[in-house]
Amino acid sequence: MDQTLKISKIREGTVIDHIPAGKAIKVLAILKIDEKGSQTVSVGIRVPSGRIGSKDVVKIEGRYLERFEVDKISLIAPEASISIVKNYEVVEKFRVDLPERVTGIIKCSNRNCITNSKEPVLSEFYVSSKKPLVLRCYYCERNMQEKDILNNL
Repeated sequence: MDQTLKISKIREGTVIDHIPAGKAIKVLAILKIDEKGSQTVSVGIRVPSGRIGSKDVVKIEGRYLERFEVDKISLIAPEASISIVKNYEVVEKFRVDLPERVTGIIKCSNRNCITNSKEPVLSEFYVSSKKPLVLRCYYCERNMQEKDILNNL
């Protein structure tokens, strides 16, 4: 097996590993990382993985994620792991954890839901199913499938 390092190490920052193949671009969008940013970002798409066949990897130099960002990532990459790197060493590693309740992260796909009006109400969903991912709106009780969730992040 080829042991070549495909993405270089980072000195300080965050590594998001075990992202489902092809979803790294969505992770970048969630984190609001685009061509205008100043931080160094490495992205591996469809990298071979012994555990899941192929995966995506995102390395962000000089940035640590907020809890709400990790929660958003858990919606599209529930098997992802996050590594915190300091001085080229992993000092903390954990798996994302899909919360039982998702508040203020995504919009309800029901245009008539109170959360999509001008009322000061945060969206709130319960996780009805993890595989396949299904969220149920607390207010209008609409179920949202993975495709709807991705479109409303």
